[in-house]
Amino acid sequence: MGKRMGSSAIVIYMVFCLLGSAFAQLKMGFYAQSCPRAEKIIQDYVKPRAPVAVASLLRMHFHDCFVRGCDASVLLNSTSSQAEKDAQPNLTLRGFDFIDKVKTLVEAACPGVVSCADIISLAARDSVVAIGGPTWQVPTGRRDGRVSSRSEALQNIPNPNSNFTTLRTDFANKGLSVKDLVLLSGAHTIGVSHCNPSFSNRLYNFTGKGDQDPSLDSEYATNLKARKCRTITDNTTLAEMDPGSFKTFDLSYYKLLVKRRGLFHSDAALITDATSKSFVTQLLQGSLSNFFTEFAASMEKMGQIGVMTGSTGEIRKICSATN
Repeated sequence: MGKRMGSSAIVIYMVFCLLGSAFAQLKMGFYAQSCPRAEKIIQDYVKPRAPVAVASLLRMHFHDCFVRGCDASVLLNSTSSQAEKDAQPNLTLRGFDFIDKVKTLVEAACPGVVSCADIISLAARDSVVAIGGPTWQVPTGRRDGRVSSRSEALQNIPNPNSNFTTLRTDFANKGLSVKDLVLLSGAHTIGVSHCNPSFSNRLYNFTGKGDQDPSLDSEYATNLKARKCRTITDNTTLAEMDPGSFKTFDLSYYKLLVKRRGLFHSDAALITDATSKSFVTQLLQGSLSNFFTEFAASMEKMGQIGVMTGSTGEIRKICSATN
């Protein structure tokens, strides 16, 4: 007979079994039996609308996963304006109606089966693929959260005005590395951003003295002031995050970074640290397919942050409200 397992060892063993059980439930083809057409329904709706929706869906996926994990808490409404979508970083978030429409289609086929969290994850991936970007695996089985907090969104979503140290900490808190930070920032190769509050301070009040960020290429700054951000309070004008290539998933974003033409301070921060700058250099020296492969790996990692599976959480009937 072997030695008897101590009580503390039993507890640890049980915890690992529970964790293993939870992660085992997040798998490829989770809905193969319960809703076999689910992924096809989502893909068919997303594909023709991807050019317009892709940046919004990718951003929504990111913002959702960084607050309470990938649980669709970003979709919940609050009568007192205290939900995640009411926080400053999410006030310009788009795609809520898009996800609601997809949910309606999926519910019509399989009521109460597919989570809103999985719909966000799948729609983000499918939209990127539809515009010629990378694909990645999206294991499913996520459950929807019941809590959505404005203050938690403010605390957890990385700020476009953050420096490298803050960004590194924000990502590390979610189990993501500096390499993941560099790769996931590469999503800025598509889409647009509002001048205020995202980057106006870089142009007009960087240190609170009415100055411009010295790390920003002066010619680029002049162009932004003339065409994309005429005043520090401009919150309506949109600027491409990857000028000249903002509809194409490519390496152009990184090429602009080394030219000191990253739009956000958080973009520019990636070349202020030796480690992150080396990752940028490696990506630029590599092929587009290499970037796609690396980006996919980081997206797969992000898509599993804090997921709920099994009987935790719920499967919402309507994405904007708990059951």
